[in-house]
Amino acid sequence: MYNVKSMVATEFIDDAEIKETLQYAQDNKNNRELIAGILEKAEQCKGLSHREAMVLLDCELNDLTERMYDLARRIKQRFYGNRIVMFAPLYLSNYCVNGCRYCPYHGQNKHIARKQLSQEEIVKEVVALQDMGHKRLALETGEDPVRCPIDYVLESINTIYNIKHKNGAIRRVNVNIAATTVDNYRKLKNAGIGTYILFQETYNKEAYEYLHPTGPKSNYAYHTEAMDRAMEGGIDDVGCGVLFGLNLYKYDFVGLLMHAEHLEAVHNCGPHTISVPRIRCADDIDPDEFNNGISDEIFQKIVAVLRIAVPYTGLIISTRESQKTREKVLGLGVSQISGGSRTSVGGYAEEEEENSAQFEVSDTRTLDQVVNWLLTMGYIPSFCTACYREGRTGDRFMRLVKSGQIANCCQPNALMTLKEYLEDYASPDTKAKGEALIQREISNIPSEKVRAIVEKHLVELHNGMRDFRI
Repeated sequence: MYNVKSMVATEFIDDAEIKETLQYAQDNKNNRELIAGILEKAEQCKGLSHREAMVLLDCELNDLTERMYDLARRIKQRFYGNRIVMFAPLYLSNYCVNGCRYCPYHGQNKHIARKQLSQEEIVKEVVALQDMGHKRLALETGEDPVRCPIDYVLESINTIYNIKHKNGAIRRVNVNIAATTVDNYRKLKNAGIGTYILFQETYNKEAYEYLHPTGPKSNYAYHTEAMDRAMEGGIDDVGCGVLFGLNLYKYDFVGLLMHAEHLEAVHNCGPHTISVPRIRCADDIDPDEFNNGISDEIFQKIVAVLRIAVPYTGLIISTRESQKTREKVLGLGVSQISGGSRTSVGGYAEEEEENSAQFEVSDTRTLDQVVNWLLTMGYIPSFCTACYREGRTGDRFMRLVKSGQIANCCQPNALMTLKEYLEDYASPDTKAKGEALIQREISNIPSEKVRAIVEKHLVELHNGMRDFRI
């Protein structure tokens, strides 16, 4: 029986409710009056239910679909403006005891190069990332309680935060590691992590158990209930996602929104971010073996409807996607992207002779090339980590977003962190484009007082000072 407030995975992600939702959407995909009413409700920017969102995703009426895209663009602009937050993944270890059928890290893969970074190697990786200009990392590991215990992750986080190289510093470490205990989540919180990220892969229990035949991750309930344990452990910024292409995308789309509704209902705070990866080629993995792949057109519609359904949540797209695809979805709702990414263990400090990558990267451009591209399109590449460092997380962050007050923080912080990047790391062309954009965007800071502070700090940044934030 579906119960959004239940702490049991199969009750807040109820199979019967999902199937009823899918049938309802199928029955109403050409119901002009219903769809128009849902879009009218969405104009209030307070979100939609999973059933309403699924009706939009199934909509076959071209004029209402275009209206939907227009609304997604306006919601994105209202809450996130033209800011795009930058980050990079950092792979610490690819040892794994799970048997996941879609991931080359699975324990049965005997020919992938296995590696775990020492603390000294982590320093080299982070220095390389700092020399690119990155300030925000997402830590990635395989699941191996013996080779990669929580103490190793905690030590690595401490190492990363203490690396100061030239003007570089990693100011926010997000963590994407396997589902764990409340006590371990509490340790991660105390270590100063930003967001805890865990992808569900698929919400279909039967498909999940087939795709995860062995290892700790095979426990559907333990994995699906991980976000509740993380929040119980004090982590109020969590990030969800599914791997589109593993299962029927409509089922997982509904499950993803039901999970968001559950977190909001139980913890008064939905996911800080939602990621939308699609399965890609990797060592020992052929995506063609999974017959649930989705087209670029469907992918773009998923992003647009997610932006409408969860307007306050950050949407993330990685270098799994090509430049062309990323460009299309930026305006429809995406607010965070990676740049200059490596998905291998030790891939930043030096080129790996042996393959240890988790998947093939589609967008292989450098961070500076990505920043230049964003500037050319009129976006503000943001390296901001201020909300996390000022304690504006969880429901405190959401209150600021919903009230519109976040604009007095995000716009100035984005411009100041972009200025840092331009001074320390940018190519001449990128710097010229960035300086011109900053001058255009200063006037969009709502508060005259804040605007004056930013103008003062921009001069100080040019003169060598660093790390200002509102």
